[in-house]
Amino acid sequence: MMAAPSISSTKMRRKRGGGKQHQQRQRTPAVAEATRIHIRQTLEEFRTSDNEVYTFEANLTNFERAEVHKLCRKMGMKSASSGSKTGNNRRVSVYKFKKESTDTKEKNKLTSFTFSEEGKIVLRDFFSLYPPGDHGEAEKIASISNKNNDNIRMKTDDILWKPLVKKGEIATKFESLVARMQSDSKLKQITEDRSKLPIASFKDMITSTIESNQVVLISGETGCGKTTQVPQYLLDCMWSKGDACKVVCTQPRRISAISVAERISFERGENIGESVGYKIRLENKGGRHSSIVFCTNGVLLRVLIKAGNSRTGKKKSAKMVKDAFPDITHIIVDEIHERDRFSDFMLAIIRDMLPFYPHLRVVLMSATLDAERFSQYFGGCPIIRVPGFTYDVKKLYLEDVLLLVKSKSTKVCHHDSTSKVNVDENPELTEDYKLTLDEAINIAWSSDEMDSLLEFVSISEGLNILNYQHSVTGVTPLMVFARKGKVGDMCMLLSLGADCQLQDKEGKTALSWAEHENQKETSAILRKHISTTTVDLKEEKLLLDRYLQDVDPELTDVILIEQLLRKICLESEEGAILVFLPGWDAINKARDKLTSSNFFKDSSKFLILALHSMVPSIEQKKVFKRPPHGCRKIILSTNIAETAVTIDDVVFVIDSGRMKEKSYDPYNKVSTLQSSWISKANAKQREGRAGRCQPGICYHLYSKLRAASLLEFQVPEIKRTPIEELCLQVKLLDPSCKIEDFLKKTLDPPVSESIQNAITVLQDIGALSPDEELTELGEKLGSIPVHPLTSKMLLFAISMNCLDPALTLACANDYRDPFTLPMRPNDKKKATAAKRELASVYGSHGDQLAVIAAFECWKNAKQRGLEARFCSRYFVSAGVMNMLFGMRKQLQHELCRNGFIPENSSRFSENSQDIGIIHAVLVAGLYPMVGRLHPPRKNAHRIIIENASNDKVRLHPHSINSKFNFRKTNVSPLVIYDEITRDDGGLSIKNCSIVGPLPLLLLATEIAVAPLDDNDVSEDDDDDETIYEDSDEEGNDERDNDRIMSDPENVVRVIADRWLCFKSTALDVAQIYCLRERLSAAIMYKITHPGKDLPELLAASIHAITYVLSYDGLSGINGPLESVDSLTLMVRQTDIDQPAAAKCQNNFLKSLLSNDSQQDFSQKREMGFKHQVHHPSYLASQNRHQNQGNGSNIPRGETLKRHRGNRS
Repeated sequence: MMAAPSISSTKMRRKRGGGKQHQQRQRTPAVAEATRIHIRQTLEEFRTSDNEVYTFEANLTNFERAEVHKLCRKMGMKSASSGSKTGNNRRVSVYKFKKESTDTKEKNKLTSFTFSEEGKIVLRDFFSLYPPGDHGEAEKIASISNKNNDNIRMKTDDILWKPLVKKGEIATKFESLVARMQSDSKLKQITEDRSKLPIASFKDMITSTIESNQVVLISGETGCGKTTQVPQYLLDCMWSKGDACKVVCTQPRRISAISVAERISFERGENIGESVGYKIRLENKGGRHSSIVFCTNGVLLRVLIKAGNSRTGKKKSAKMVKDAFPDITHIIVDEIHERDRFSDFMLAIIRDMLPFYPHLRVVLMSATLDAERFSQYFGGCPIIRVPGFTYDVKKLYLEDVLLLVKSKSTKVCHHDSTSKVNVDENPELTEDYKLTLDEAINIAWSSDEMDSLLEFVSISEGLNILNYQHSVTGVTPLMVFARKGKVGDMCMLLSLGADCQLQDKEGKTALSWAEHENQKETSAILRKHISTTTVDLKEEKLLLDRYLQDVDPELTDVILIEQLLRKICLESEEGAILVFLPGWDAINKARDKLTSSNFFKDSSKFLILALHSMVPSIEQKKVFKRPPHGCRKIILSTNIAETAVTIDDVVFVIDSGRMKEKSYDPYNKVSTLQSSWISKANAKQREGRAGRCQPGICYHLYSKLRAASLLEFQVPEIKRTPIEELCLQVKLLDPSCKIEDFLKKTLDPPVSESIQNAITVLQDIGALSPDEELTELGEKLGSIPVHPLTSKMLLFAISMNCLDPALTLACANDYRDPFTLPMRPNDKKKATAAKRELASVYGSHGDQLAVIAAFECWKNAKQRGLEARFCSRYFVSAGVMNMLFGMRKQLQHELCRNGFIPENSSRFSENSQDIGIIHAVLVAGLYPMVGRLHPPRKNAHRIIIENASNDKVRLHPHSINSKFNFRKTNVSPLVIYDEITRDDGGLSIKNCSIVGPLPLLLLATEIAVAPLDDNDVSEDDDDDETIYEDSDEEGNDERDNDRIMSDPENVVRVIADRWLCFKSTALDVAQIYCLRERLSAAIMYKITHPGKDLPELLAASIHAITYVLSYDGLSGINGPLESVDSLTLMVRQTDIDQPAAAKCQNNFLKSLLSNDSQQDFSQKREMGFKHQVHHPSYLASQNRHQNQGNGSNIPRGETLKRHRGNRS
């Protein structure tokens, strides 16, 4: 078996570009392409199985076992070889890596925390007015649910309700539309163009089939017109009968929902928001009067959830059920083949609810592949198949590309042509081997059991298996696959060089057998293969094998791309070239390779552009413009160009076959962002980019064998992303239903580990009880259209009167952060310095803080006409900022609509400039994602973050904390982060912020107290013996707890959630206990008593907490808090400014800061806590502020009962 060279030797040969040393060296055999594919497919199947271990057969070579080890590391699994190293019995076993829950002991110097003098004064005044013993009554009040709460219901947004119009009004509108179409020249042309679409001839069939069937599937190729035309066919059909309708059309992406709605409005001669509108998460156009409404899958899902909850509720009236689900007449679910997690979940709900709404018509629309599976899911609903329209695209694969590049040169790519590969003649097969192979052919011929034959083909490298003929019948493996219609397996054999001209003992070829069995697809492929095979297959295979010896097919080969681009440009005169690459790093490498080439460096002849979601919109728009005559446009793009955009002058497409795909590993509980192989559906989309407006050519930079092995579609999103939001929606849909039972109804259910991880997260934040019952807090979190953790942050921010920063973070998490990628190499340092300067607004050391500051400064810059200057200087996208601005308004509206804040909510942001409170809001949204920052290991460059699971994860260099100076701190700083991601380089954390102890102690799920050891923490401490938790259990633990807390000046150890250790005084810890209890009681009161004022004690408690966070929220943060002035100077030194503007650089950012709120808060702090609470208007105003502020940090389960601050 062929095996791969070492990475180091490959790099050396690349640098040399061949040469004598390389010629003289014996070539290291590579792992065969078929074997690579077989290993990956085996590992993928094992990962999705219930098995805990898988052992490969002992026939793998050392290099193939190394390939297994490498793939296991990328996939988050463990592998180990066993058996004799010298014999033939060495095997490799693979294990699913499951983290064991361990109580991690803190080995660092303890972080000290004590309240400042100002904080002590606040707490002294507060507890003198409201002693700890008074809290029991408040907690009791907070725990009593409001009996009338069940009667409070939210009405669905009226944009999804059927228009209130009479038959006469409908007739008038329809006549007006027809008249416009006939009189307006532009509309007449549009109507004519619409009539030429492939779907136009199916109009009557579509409307009649939908009228007589509750569910219809329309399967149409790209370009057939189904997305824009079917909603109009339904609307026109209903209007022609004088009936009103509401056609709700879903799209998986917000950009699609908006653009399609705008296109249909244009085709009908209207403005968007009239007959056609859209509603996406946190943005909408139109209203109840709109007959067609486009929305994202998530928006319709929430409507269905409310309707389902009304049906399952035991005490729901018929009117409430009717009010919960609007009178939608048609639901169109488009692009169902993309398998968005919301669409899969939504289809399961729709299937269950159809019997309750017999008037409802559901139209499913997808690409042609896999249509039957969706039809069967809905009981065999009718399928209408519509052909597409694209120009012819010639498809070439890696073998063809290597021949092309070789054709006018003595060299194949970057390999030296004089180095020869010794191709041994295939050895004779032994008689035993022939008998076994004959048996495998017999089994496959007489049944559908292909595994044995496939195993021979895939692992028998060097043996003459491809063209082996059965010793009795003369049948070949190719004939078997052709007769059985096994298209993928047949294509694999053809790509490996199988001879399709061979005849069996009856004189039949593979094509004859395919035609005999009426296998139309395999017959067509064989005929095409026979007519187009004009190259020497042996030479083609030789070139491919030689190439794969030095090049890892899973890496992007920019050298080959540069050579292919050169070939295209030399042999054609015009036509843009679109290159699909997996990510930004690959785009940069390809661009650097081209710009350093003498051939491509002339900018008058070549326009090289990058297309990526984080590239500034002004740069993105350049790809649509045609270059001057004589200039070739080359676009280096990610998969964003597959469906979202159409570039009409593209003639050539180069497909690397790779894409960056975000996924979730439920076994290791980490997100993954890795380069992976595309699916056949992706490949088809990429080919279509070359044939949208004219005939073209697509060069796939992967072999024909690899192409045949690709998945039909990407893995459904529901199986590769965290599903906390979906799990919470299941409980909102039917509180009595078990989450896993419902999710099993979906087309491809997520694995059990993923479901259990999501349930644990929801239990940790208090949305679910330990026995998986929906809590009142869970109902509130689920009513906000964002992730449950984000909802929790918003509710806490409302209670702290710090809503603005939380809105910004919530929208940025839902959409994307506003920073753009620097387009020039020398801009990288400028962008880093600019981001650090923005973070300094809120004390520095925080990636999330930089996002908050960027939005606030952008908003003020825009008001002063300085938007362009600010965005340019700080590498901020104006388009993203405007999107976040609109999303914030919509989210604020949702909070108001759900009763969390009043319409005039400005007072809920009065603390939005207070850094200590902002840090607490951040902790509320990201906890328990907490870790400690450690300096790089020996001979390493990356900072390490250690979390509660004892994982040591590298900090990504993009984080502003990646250059943290450890020399100025004697303890490991605490950080809060958003997620752990596994990419091609291993585990990393990209965004984190350094936080102090107080927010963590207030918001941790539970805290415990223990005596302070001489060595801080002993490795053999036993938690049960030395840590005294805040529980209700009586006995020795309680007496020991009282003993160590008896003296207020005692220094004690505080443990948050069994791993974060702090050092503080007994008095400070006792006060924190009490503040935690009152914070939880206040939040629970607001949740269970919506619209009611907080009791005096709880209102004063919330007020005191904001004060101590303001004074001490940053206490204990080690390391320098860089000022705006010092970092502004750093930015200036990187030449962000033009020389003429350098004088005002220091003041520019400071001038954009709105300090009114901070000054107001500072004035209130100066007044003093005690003075304010005695002020006549204090409590009334405080209750008004908190009236609808249902902030939240309710500990999991019954944890509230475990906090005994009053005893302390």
